[in-house]
Amino acid sequence: MNDVMLQPMGERTPMTQSLRDRAQDAIMCCAALAWRIGGNVLFGMTTALALQQVPLPEVCDLDAEMLHITSSTPDRRRRRIPGTHPHVWKLIATHPDACVPIKGNVFALHPFHAWAQLSSHVSLEELVILAEAIITAISKSSGRYPRLVLSSLREFIDNAPYFLGKTACRTALQLVKANVLSPKESKARLVLLRHGLPDAEVNCHVDRAMFDSGKPMSLDIAWKHFKVAVEYDGDHHRTDKHQWRRDRKKRDRLRQLGWTIIVITADDIRDEVACAEFALNVARELTLRGCDVDFHVIAMTVEELARREKAADRKKRRESAV
Repeated sequence: MNDVMLQPMGERTPMTQSLRDRAQDAIMCCAALAWRIGGNVLFGMTTALALQQVPLPEVCDLDAEMLHITSSTPDRRRRRIPGTHPHVWKLIATHPDACVPIKGNVFALHPFHAWAQLSSHVSLEELVILAEAIITAISKSSGRYPRLVLSSLREFIDNAPYFLGKTACRTALQLVKANVLSPKESKARLVLLRHGLPDAEVNCHVDRAMFDSGKPMSLDIAWKHFKVAVEYDGDHHRTDKHQWRRDRKKRDRLRQLGWTIIVITADDIRDEVACAEFALNVARELTLRGCDVDFHVIAMTVEELARREKAADRKKRRESAV
């Protein structure tokens, strides 16, 4: 039944359009499968993400073009149909809100559950990036503040019974931030942290900087005190004339206000060498502005970074208790 397999997204399509198109494609494929089976079908893993317009992890040991079917117990597990991959997720039984109705007989695991499901199939870096993407997707669709969605995700993981990957989820949450608007921005932020740069604000508004419409100007990654920022430009920033003009107007205005803005693309975070050059460039600008940067020529692993953040959190709690 290869006709139910999902089609890969084009790399040069704007992300929001890709997510919308992929969701529609996923709904059609999943509905066709549910019709063939003749009943309700719950989809999990990457299929659940696609159905709910969440960006998929770049690297995953599952085939994202397959339809991933989920059951609550092994005896309910559906037989394998060409183009599908059956899974068991026992947390469904204890979480009535785990199943999200999509359309007709098509249901998807809530993104929190899909994240937990995928935790044993992706790297720690991808798990952090995916969590931030899920927080943004839920915030956009529900209108909830991103930090409240993050708080709910932490609570879900803390209260969930054991599952394969729970430790990885807890470790990832040491590094997850709310309000990161794209996976590439998440990756860029992690690159900088792994090279020893201080943490920054994400998608923050700049004081006294407004568009003609009155909307405040914001920056992807910013160290406000030092007026240094990083902006990630996806392909649509260059191909969409309106977006290009908007970016140019914003950056010209902010540079007039004394900001240094470093603009990067996917090429700047494509491999270790490019990442190191990018981080060094940002570290230099921060140092010139008076920031004390403990630059690491060789990046820490994400695991090492998470351990460092955990130790820092413990130290803060001890100091606040004194």
